[in-house]
Amino acid sequence: MSLTGGCFCGQVRYRIDAPLGEGRCCHCSRCRKAFSGAGSAYSEVVPGSHSWTSGAENVRFYETAPGWGMGFCKTCGTTLCGVAGDTVHGVTLGTVDGDPGVVIGAHIFVDSKAPWDHIGGDAPQYAEHAPQRSNSANGEIN
Repeated sequence: MSLTGGCFCGQVRYRIDAPLGEGRCCHCSRCRKAFSGAGSAYSEVVPGSHSWTSGAENVRFYETAPGWGMGFCKTCGTTLCGVAGDTVHGVTLGTVDGDPGVVIGAHIFVDSKAPWDHIGGDAPQYAEHAPQRSNSANGEIN
């Protein structure tokens, strides 16, 4: 299983060699600004499954909080990914070629959504963060 994606101008391309995590859409004011829209739509990636296939030198990173940030194409401004340290943590679903194989499973920070944003679909909506889930099979918290 392999997914591909890239930026608007085509300078940056990537590949993901594992299924994506659950899709989420964040409606906070920071995501609205970073994504120039109602919010962000993203999925986490399995650590080590993401690689830049072309244009890595065109990616610029912006630290949004200590140890966390976003990657953008320096030419067209497309928000490509979220990073934790030096590792791609998640990708923006709008940059994936074709069907990413996920649906939006949660809308987060809906209490700060824009007044013109009318959220559709049947995914649960949370005032802030979605609650953590535990994986009963192995006791891990997701």
